[in-house]
Amino acid sequence: MRSLQTMRFPTERSCPEYPSSPKIPMSFTLFTQGTEKMRVPKLRSPIVLVHGFFGFAQVRVGPLVLISYFPGIPVLLRAAGNRVLIPRLSPTGGIADRAAQLKKFLQRESPGEPVHIVAHSMGGLDARYMISRLDMSPRVLGLATLGTPHRGTTFADWGIRRLERLVKPLLHMIGIPTQGFYDLTTDRCEPFNAHVPDVARVRYFSVAGRHDGHYSSPEWLLPYNIVLEKEGPNDGVVSLASATYGECLDVWDGDHLSLVNWVGTMARNRGPSSEPAARYGLLLGRLADAGF
Repeated sequence: MRSLQTMRFPTERSCPEYPSSPKIPMSFTLFTQGTEKMRVPKLRSPIVLVHGFFGFAQVRVGPLVLISYFPGIPVLLRAAGNRVLIPRLSPTGGIADRAAQLKKFLQRESPGEPVHIVAHSMGGLDARYMISRLDMSPRVLGLATLGTPHRGTTFADWGIRRLERLVKPLLHMIGIPTQGFYDLTTDRCEPFNAHVPDVARVRYFSVAGRHDGHYSSPEWLLPYNIVLEKEGPNDGVVSLASATYGECLDVWDGDHLSLVNWVGTMARNRGPSSEPAARYGLLLGRLADAGF
C-alpha cells in the first residue's frame, strides 16, 4: 500500500500497452482513423475534463457550441457510451480557488458518484489539490494529467520577472484574478508538492508533449526556447520533466495545445483537422485496464 505522503515523480517511464490484463472485461467502440481501427472504451464512471490556465469549457450561442476547450474529445468519448462532464473554472484564479470550484461542480453534477478526471495543464494541479486537500479522494478513481507543470514552468518564472509590473495592475484594474500566474512558477510548485500528497487509493497517470521547436510553429518559439534552456525537451510551455507524474508517462509528439486536440494551420503537429481517437482511446484504455 502506498503511503499517503508519497509523492510520485518517476523518471520518464512509459506506460504499458493495454490491455495488459486481458481477463478484465471491457466494452469499447471502434472508430476508423485512416486505415486503422481505434477502440475507445466505455468506462463505468463519468469522465471529467478539466481545462487549464486561461481555459474555458465551451463558448455557446444558445444550444450551438462555437468553441470547445477539448475540441472533438467530448463527442468521441460520448459516442463510445461514456458520460462526460466539463466544469468551467476561473481562467486565471489560483489553484486553491479553482480546486474549490471543481469540487463544487462535482458535488452538483455527480453527487456521491466516483469519477475519472482527465486534466490539462494547470487543471492537473487543481485536481491534485482537490483530491488531497478538499476531502475528495473517495470520489476520484483516477487522475490523468496532460501537460501539467507539476514542478512549475520556467516560462511562468520568465513572465513574472518580465511582465509583472506592467500586466498585474492592468488585470487588477479590470477585476481579473492573477494568482494563477504565480501558482505555475517553479518557486510555488515546490511547496505545493510538499503540502499536496497523493492519496493511495487514487491512480495517477501523466502525459507530456514533445514539441520540436520548428520555425513552422512561430507561436511557440519564445516559450519553447525559454523552457528548453532551463529544463530541456518540452511542449512549448511545460517540460517533459515537469509533466512527468504518477505511475507512468505517455509522451505525445506535439505542442501544449495539441494535447487537447487543438488544430492549427501552421503547426506541423497540428493540421487543419485532427482525430483524437488514437490518443484518447489509449488513455481511457489505461483506466479500463485498471478495472475502472
